[in-house]
Amino acid sequence: MADITRRLGWRHLRGAPTAHIRHHRGGELLHDGPGLSFWYRALSAALSEVPVDDRELAMTFHARTSDFQDVAVQATVTYRVSDPALAAARLDFSVDPDTGVWRGAPLEQLGTLLTETAQQHALDVLARTTLASALVDGVASVRERVAAGLAAEPRLPATGIEVVAVRVVALRPEPEVERALRTPAREQIQQEADRATYERRAVAVERERAIAENELASQIELARREEQLVDQRGTNARREAEEHAAADAVRADAEAARSVKLAAAEAERSVRLARAEAQAAREVGEARAEAQAAWLRVHAEVDVATLHALTGTRLAENLPSIDSLTVSPDVLTGLLAKLGVRDGT
Repeated sequence: MADITRRLGWRHLRGAPTAHIRHHRGGELLHDGPGLSFWYRALSAALSEVPVDDRELAMTFHARTSDFQDVAVQATVTYRVSDPALAAARLDFSVDPDTGVWRGAPLEQLGTLLTETAQQHALDVLARTTLASALVDGVASVRERVAAGLAAEPRLPATGIEVVAVRVVALRPEPEVERALRTPAREQIQQEADRATYERRAVAVERERAIAENELASQIELARREEQLVDQRGTNARREAEEHAAADAVRADAEAARSVKLAAAEAERSVRLARAEAQAAREVGEARAEAQAAWLRVHAEVDVATLHALTGTRLAENLPSIDSLTVSPDVLTGLLAKLGVRDGT
């Protein structure tokens, strides 16, 4: 939409580079071109604004295949106005000189024209195509037919319209039919998935079997090595026992020899000790005999009174200890009398 400014009864229009402006006054063309900027009076000006940029027209319509199945066609047509003067002459692109707004709906007219033309050619193709073929090759065939039909449509060049490109986005059947068509493919995919699962399980079982065999072989090898280890340990233990037995025999022989030597030495020492004791006893006996003989000779040479005194002395030595002694006058008188008699004699 053009930008219009008001100044003292005058209007100033400033167009865009993608908009072709046509200015008539009194039936005379004063300005014609894209991106114009000029002053004009609203009461005497007739303005048209024709877009010359590429425009996208999205369309959706229904068609019926040869097997009477309904399909929805989604397509996009890219077009542009190649001859603005011709388009302005065939369609109403006039704008309000005060606001710059289109008085009619020219783009909707162009959209209707393009949509109906494209739909006519698409219906013609799909009417002779089965649903299965349409879903497989329908997009390309419909696009080619619609592009060829729009290029051969005489009304479009006569209106100054040029079709740039045609794109068919999708062909979709009804939801129930689409689900029914998906079922075999889903079943096949499920079967492939099940087959892959079974194969994966078979591979897993095979790998588990290989692992189990490897573990069994490892256990067998380990048992064989343990058996060798046990045999070697038995051999080592037997050899160690034999060496211990030989060492014990040598030790026993040494102990026996030492015991014999010790017994012999002890016997010899005992014999010597017995001989020494016998010699000492003999010598002690001889000394005692000589002492007794001497004692007897001494007693034989001593008088009777001395013997009595010695006897009293020995007797006194063997008497128990006397703490106190009581002497009566009679005993003392008799003792003194005996002593007096002995002194007189």
